[in-house]
Amino acid sequence: MSEHPAPLIGVMYKPDVSGNQFCPAQSQRSKLRTNLIVNAVMLLSMAVSVEAQPLIAVRDVRASSRWYARLLAADPLPDHKHRDLYDRVFSSGRLILQLHAWDEEHHPNLVNANSAPVGHGVLLWFQVSDFDSTVNRARELRAEVIEEPHVNPAPQHREIWLRDPDGYVVVIAGPDGEVSS
Repeated sequence: MSEHPAPLIGVMYKPDVSGNQFCPAQSQRSKLRTNLIVNAVMLLSMAVSVEAQPLIAVRDVRASSRWYARLLAADPLPDHKHRDLYDRVFSSGRLILQLHAWDEEHHPNLVNANSAPVGHGVLLWFQVSDFDSTVNRARELRAEVIEEPHVNPAPQHREIWLRDPDGYVVVIAGPDGEVSS
């Protein structure tokens, strides 16, 4: 059998009538469509995916975990032996926040809680699908309100700015475009 040209990705080849050469088993149009689809899938699978996984240092991991789980209607991990030092908060199966005790396990920048203002320059920003319910839960938690609910005109959504039990600023925002200007 003689060699055939380099195959196109996703195109099946079969021997021609002489049995010596290979020819595409699909029509030209079908071959191009298949090739485009396969190459698009390959490109998508190679795309870089990035998800933020913020971690904050807190004085009481268990209390902070309960506070965020209630505020965001999320579920923390089931109880585990490491819970006093570290916990994670999930929403719809996705990690949205990590909590770590101050001065434990010798992690850089998670030491000496009194050496700098808590969260200076950091906003923990959460977009929620049900803004009103989240605001109600914040009020039930008696969260300190820094800014009452208001409309941010640029993204056209509602926001409320809170302070968590450790002093971090937490912003709860509705979906972009939920209110029109």
